[in-house]
Amino acid sequence: MLRPLWKSSIALAGILAATACSGSDAATTSFPTWHNADVNAVSRMAVAGGVVATTSLKSGGTLETVAIGLRDGKRLWTYPSTMAGRLPGMGVSTPAVVETSEGQSVVVALDPAKKGGWNATLVARDAYSGVRKWTRPVHSTFGPQRCGPYVCLSEHTALAKARMVVLDPATGKQLWKLPGIAEVEWSDAHRVLLLRLSANPMIESYELKSGKLQWQQPIEQALGPGIDMSGGWAFGSTGGNLVGYVAPYTNPRTKKISTFGLFSIEISDGTINWMRPSVVRVYPSGNPGYAPVVRPVDRQGAYGGFARLDSETGRVVGQITAADVPGSGWWLAFPNQMDKLGFLQHNAKGSAFDLATGKQVPVEEQRGWSFCVTDPKPLTLRGQAPGFYSTAAVCQYDLGTGKRVSPASAPPAWFTGSQDGWRLWRDEKGAIHAVNDHTATAPGMYG
Repeated sequence: MLRPLWKSSIALAGILAATACSGSDAATTSFPTWHNADVNAVSRMAVAGGVVATTSLKSGGTLETVAIGLRDGKRLWTYPSTMAGRLPGMGVSTPAVVETSEGQSVVVALDPAKKGGWNATLVARDAYSGVRKWTRPVHSTFGPQRCGPYVCLSEHTALAKARMVVLDPATGKQLWKLPGIAEVEWSDAHRVLLLRLSANPMIESYELKSGKLQWQQPIEQALGPGIDMSGGWAFGSTGGNLVGYVAPYTNPRTKKISTFGLFSIEISDGTINWMRPSVVRVYPSGNPGYAPVVRPVDRQGAYGGFARLDSETGRVVGQITAADVPGSGWWLAFPNQMDKLGFLQHNAKGSAFDLATGKQVPVEEQRGWSFCVTDPKPLTLRGQAPGFYSTAAVCQYDLGTGKRVSPASAPPAWFTGSQDGWRLWRDEKGAIHAVNDHTATAPGMYG
């Protein structure tokens, strides 16, 4: 069973066509931990400057931006939030958190404040106090993103004059802009790598201070012609490389499947390191830049076995054959170290394989992490298009019985990722959990 991060969106296809004209052990009491059950987090979480920001769903179907202290999990402030033009397949928008100076940060999110022909207002607030710093009217946007020391925003996304602007986080002043829609896939203090969404999607590198183009690399150069980003995408970094995944998309008119697969490019100059065309990323699994797991798909649409790749080289470091894959009704489950692959059968005996040898192992006492809910319900959001889902949560299962393991422990690092030693995740009820177990900084499954 494959669980996409994005659900394919015909609306997304329309937008793109228009713009085209180290695993970790479970948390123990020896590590600082906290839980905040006063939120119903439905988006990813952004972390910077000692503050966690997320979008929470209120009981009446409205959204709010929530700021939480990273060290203690205490709520700092909340304000109503909204989305204006974001597409359901993208999930609920995450606030951007950007450091403005030593010990100072801002949280940037969309407020439901309409002004004239503008549908919402982009607002930057002091990360700790919630005091408003600056605003910017918005017609339509996919949401703000941190790009190094700045804020990047694709705006007018529902209009022909779509563009991406780079803003000073302290003042909101526009520093430079690009035509079309772009998404931040990686950045540091000096450079930003953007996915330019167009008829010929590209990864482009820009100098952050000046907006000068440094290099560009068409995605079809890595995967071949026939790219259509409507199926979704995901990126992650490893060392000096950016690893990208483009999901397949079936054109509803032609029934033709678009080009898809994994690839890696050098952050410094855009050189292609390796490519794995015609493979799909499986879920749950590690970030493309950190322990990706894939399945090959042939031209007839038949799935092969499973393979874990080395994100640095693209080489297969563990696999099982198609002949070993059970018939149906299973969900993937991986242990903390991702050294085995489990096929979870809910409330029944499953199976497990050693990824290094490809051989089946006794399933008794094997544990693995899989999605808590296999048939999620869309969120009921007031004033928004239907089809938005919460960011998925994972639960631990006993593969020998197919039952959940209790009490619950911290999900593995390949799922949560880590920033400055802190790992954060939401549970299936939307509560936020954190542990500081000194795990090396790495991207989680969702970035």
